[in-house]
Amino acid sequence: MPVKVILDSNFLMIPSQFRIDIFSELRRTLNRRVQIIVLSPVRDELRRISLRGNPKTIKQAERALKIIDDVEVVDIKHNPGESVDDLIIRVAKEWNCPVATNDGELRKRLKDIGVSVIYLRQGVHLETEGILS
Repeated sequence: MPVKVILDSNFLMIPSQFRIDIFSELRRTLNRRVQIIVLSPVRDELRRISLRGNPKTIKQAERALKIIDDVEVVDIKHNPGESVDDLIIRVAKEWNCPVATNDGELRKRLKDIGVSVIYLRQGVHLETEGILS
């Protein structure tokens, strides 16, 4: 059975920043089949980024949106006052699945509640923090 992994927006922008195939790297790092999950608010966040910002960031967000054409986007509603990071934390805890992110603050919050994190290390490979079930 594949392991579900929730991806956040900055992780989805890695391919255009570092020229890394995040899907094959996830499979290699976890040494098993992976079911990629993108929450609808993450997709919406990428859409917002692709419409404003500096040209480099816009291009990265556009590429990330193309990448998620081939993955499962799960419709999830925000609770009142809930940020995208709060939502990712809530869903990861409810589903007991790791999160792939390079956001330092989000990584710390996930680690504090015992959720495994997958992140890019030294711009060349993925690393896992925490125990995957």
